[in-house]
Amino acid sequence: MQSMSSVISVASGALLIAGAAAALFWVVRGRRGFGTPADRAAFATLHSASLAAPLLRDGLTEESARRAARHLRALLGTPALAVIGDNVLLAWEGPGRKHAPQAVAHAQDAIRAGRPWVVPAEVIDCGHVDCPVRSAVVVPLVVDGLVVGALSVYVRQVSAGLVRAAGEVAHWMISQLELAELDRSRTRMMEAELRALRAQISPHFVYNSLTAIASFVRTDPDQARELLLEFAELTRYSLRRHGQFSTLAEELRSVDRYLRLERARFGDRLRVDLLIAPEVLPVAVPFLCLQPIVENAVRHGLGPKSTPGRITIRAEDAGAECRISVEDDGVGMDPEEVRVRLAGEAEDDSLGLGNVDERLRAVFGDEYGLVVETALGAGTKVNVRVPKYHSGVRAS
Repeated sequence: MQSMSSVISVASGALLIAGAAAALFWVVRGRRGFGTPADRAAFATLHSASLAAPLLRDGLTEESARRAARHLRALLGTPALAVIGDNVLLAWEGPGRKHAPQAVAHAQDAIRAGRPWVVPAEVIDCGHVDCPVRSAVVVPLVVDGLVVGALSVYVRQVSAGLVRAAGEVAHWMISQLELAELDRSRTRMMEAELRALRAQISPHFVYNSLTAIASFVRTDPDQARELLLEFAELTRYSLRRHGQFSTLAEELRSVDRYLRLERARFGDRLRVDLLIAPEVLPVAVPFLCLQPIVENAVRHGLGPKSTPGRITIRAEDAGAECRISVEDDGVGMDPEEVRVRLAGEAEDDSLGLGNVDERLRAVFGDEYGLVVETALGAGTKVNVRVPKYHSGVRAS
């Protein structure tokens, strides 16, 4: 997954560089009266590509194809253009719309062959002298080895230059569609990890919470009722099905409910300090990124300890970042065991830390993985850094 996120980061960076280059080109050439015709043509090409790129990053759909088609047509400078999906016309841009119903049939040879194909005039020509649609170049769109559609470029007469240009634009489209597929794969992977994390957390807190609640049913019914409500809210939050991100405030409320249930079980043996800067409460963080860390501190840090223990949760403003730490004065862990789990080399992730680390890296980049400070008998401190603002990250 780390390599996937790296690919996404590199590709996104390339697009940003291209956009910045186009903007710089405009500023520099604008001071010279827009430069030569070749300069203006180069800028127009960059501009059209930059407009189409984010649309295609949504994948090949009717909406994305329709909105991107006019920019693709401007990029090629051809009379008309069609984008074909899975045996369906997704978009037609330009004159000669009467030919649109036959666009899928025109593309079939290229799609079957998996290579560019020239559609001759006798197949397309409608007999109208003024119709600019006489012949076409069709280039299949192959993503991850599968033909997902085709780009059909319609002109009066096909030239070798047009075939090359259509091929280059189609290859550029393919690169954007591959990035879209990577984004979808990353999303599916994160959703699968969330499902695994829910399944992993649920048995722990369900058993412990119900046991604690049961112990108060006869001796303190009011306390049992309050704990049951806390348990219900914690379960509702942990098992919610919408959104991959939440605010730090929501995560801390969930952690507080979890700790109330654990304090009912541990009594005075569990002490908690919360040191939270109010300005970081709205920061968006991956859903369920704190509870596994706190649960690890309770179960593996303080659980085996015979004397009272303390957990300190800090969240502070650090300029462009929010820094969070969960520290316990428990029995500590073997640093090598932590390394193995964070590296994904362990057979199971009973600590829950590896799952959180992977999701942080997938969303924000490898530099935002967990940092764990621990040693046997010396307690544990888990450090989390998240940017306050990050493209595509929004709490829901």
